[in-house]
Amino acid sequence: MSQNVPTSPRPSGLPHPEGVTEDEFRAAMSRLAAGVVLVTAHDPEDGPRGEDVGMTATSFLSVSLEPPLVLVSVREDSRMDELLERQPLWAASMLAENQRHIAGRFSMRGRVSDRLLFQDIPCTRGEVSGAPLVGGALATVECRTEQRVSAGDHTLVIGRVLATALPTTESGPLAYFRGRYRHLA
Repeated sequence: MSQNVPTSPRPSGLPHPEGVTEDEFRAAMSRLAAGVVLVTAHDPEDGPRGEDVGMTATSFLSVSLEPPLVLVSVREDSRMDELLERQPLWAASMLAENQRHIAGRFSMRGRVSDRLLFQDIPCTRGEVSGAPLVGGALATVECRTEQRVSAGDHTLVIGRVLATALPTTESGPLAYFRGRYRHLA
């Protein structure tokens, strides 16, 4: 069993022992376009009716067709990481190009209560996960965590897809490229 030993953050211009700096790594990875999803879960332990929690993610991908598995990378010790450690059911809504405001709202650090963030966003509750599913998203998946893998300062959460929805929409996907939300031209 590994222990989490707190370390001070490395200044971004200093190289890691292997030689690459955080700035160099970030610059290289910014050139990889990624789709944007809103990962959601319901926390039944937060208040009398529980609370919905959401997190913008660009590190989300299909892992396997048999069984149907997806993976999302969440920042270690974040609220979502803590919740998904004890709540196995969650969902991901693949955001459309006109949903940039949703992505930005749920990606802020030091943000207000999740309850306020969800307040004016059209959502339905997933029948399987109980998590909010964003209205107007390109697709939604409801998942049950199969495995959690510690990877540096993130946790890789692998989920079995239990349900999907494909709303009718002509919109394109919201993408993230070179540090900005974009749409495909």
